[in-house]
Amino acid sequence: MAWLSAILTLATLALVLAVAYRPLGDYMAWVYTSPKDARAERGLYRLIGVDAASAQTWQAYVRSVLAFSVIGVLVVYLLQRVQQWLPWSLGLTAPSEALSFNTAVSFVTNTNWQSYSPELTLGYTVQFAALAVQNFVSAAVGLAVAVALVRGLAYRRSGTIGNFWVDLTRGTVRLLLPLSLVAAIVLLAGGVVQNLAGFSDVTTVAGAAQSIPGGPVASQEAIKLLGTNGGGFFNANSAHPFENPTGWTNLFEIVLMLVIPFSLPRTFGTMLGDKRQGYAILGAMGVLFLVSTLALTAFELAGRGTAPELAGAALEGKEVRFGIVGSTIFGSTSTLTSTGAVDAMHDSFTALGGMMPMLNMMLGELAPGGVGSGLYGMLVMAVLAVFIAGLLVGRTPEYLGKKIGPREIKLASIYILVTPILVLVGTALSFAIPAVREDVTTTSIWNPGIHGFSEVLYAFTSAANNNGSAFAGLTANTPWLNTALGVAMLLGRFLPIVLVLALAGSFAAQDKVPATAGTLPTHRPLFVGLLVGVIVIVTALTYFPVLALGPLAEGLI
Repeated sequence: MAWLSAILTLATLALVLAVAYRPLGDYMAWVYTSPKDARAERGLYRLIGVDAASAQTWQAYVRSVLAFSVIGVLVVYLLQRVQQWLPWSLGLTAPSEALSFNTAVSFVTNTNWQSYSPELTLGYTVQFAALAVQNFVSAAVGLAVAVALVRGLAYRRSGTIGNFWVDLTRGTVRLLLPLSLVAAIVLLAGGVVQNLAGFSDVTTVAGAAQSIPGGPVASQEAIKLLGTNGGGFFNANSAHPFENPTGWTNLFEIVLMLVIPFSLPRTFGTMLGDKRQGYAILGAMGVLFLVSTLALTAFELAGRGTAPELAGAALEGKEVRFGIVGSTIFGSTSTLTSTGAVDAMHDSFTALGGMMPMLNMMLGELAPGGVGSGLYGMLVMAVLAVFIAGLLVGRTPEYLGKKIGPREIKLASIYILVTPILVLVGTALSFAIPAVREDVTTTSIWNPGIHGFSEVLYAFTSAANNNGSAFAGLTANTPWLNTALGVAMLLGRFLPIVLVLALAGSFAAQDKVPATAGTLPTHRPLFVGLLVGVIVIVTALTYFPVLALGPLAEGLI
């Protein structure tokens, strides 16, 4: 019965996403290629001094992304530090310097890692003026970078890849805002709260006193999911009934996480003028998503472990209104899309089940990945796959008519290495430095031993991949983890972006070479299989040793 539920749920998701694929994908292509600016957009450009008709080189594009993001970090940090003087502060004091830094970096990098209990730490002004704003613009930054890379592949002998400020504005105003408005209304209809009521003191059925938080939740929940952000308004995130009340809202929230990333391949194909290329990327994303989701569901339904086997199911840490299937599909979706939202505690998954969300992030969150970041990550892997294929047949590799030379493969290789280095070095330092190890093992880890190691590994995997979910058994609000995870989030977001934009500039400067009999077709099932294989092999070779020390060791005991 559980497997029937899983199959029907996945079939429903596939149907909804298939219906949205063409119209949403074509609409996003129009958003970024339309020659006309709306009146409000023109006013904003005049206000900030931007010439919308002027395209930027990749270096100028990078400077704009970094400048905008630095300002975002400073603004979010400042709003937290002056929280007690802001309206709707709910009497809450300012978070510490380390926590404010971590949170500011987290939301600007589209990670939304939370080392705090939101309803007890942040007032409403910080929630909607700092965090919700970054939910929109950090997602728009990811979209802008992805579109810039697509332009690089589409342009010929061009020194430019678009205008960041135009891409940022259009992604926010034309795409994320209207979709979020519709999504928020649907969530309101489903029972998600939206108010400025503060805390309400009530008497429970048992006669105890309880303080119930409210807040502008639906509006933030919508962009949290659509923008693949993931930061919860409440500490329980999407397991909280005020954020995710029923089974159908749970399915709707899964759709929100997937709809833009799975439609972006259509945008890619439309902007290139070859929709078959979009279908190939979509196929690779779909295969990885399906295999990962089925594997996680199988591990959790099997319920391996003493307690689950005695109980008859692995339901500890899961909401009964969603059940195992609703929890595994949500968990797989959130970690494959870099959303980081959770409707169940991944720390409570079985050992091998808990490994799957971790592995989803280690794949690079490509299936389908975050808003924008999933597409540009998949395109980088496609460049690597074509390069490997070229080596096998002894030909100069090319992708979509663009030659892949030493410069391009160096950029792609460094891109692939950035995140594993951050994950492995961060985890290693947490146990290698005596003073840090003492703090981590005595303060942060609640489950000592192999599982505790997995919690730390998961934290750095989540931060470096800009996911934001946690195993939930780790106390991360410490000076070391706030700082180390903050650095991992910054480098894990912006180093890959710089490399992707450099790759876009390199491709844009080239002319297209005509296809020959030796050109590898990149729109056929053979290439889809090659691409999936390269992604899995690169991940397995990189992370298998550290997985063997954590979840694999725990699951095989």
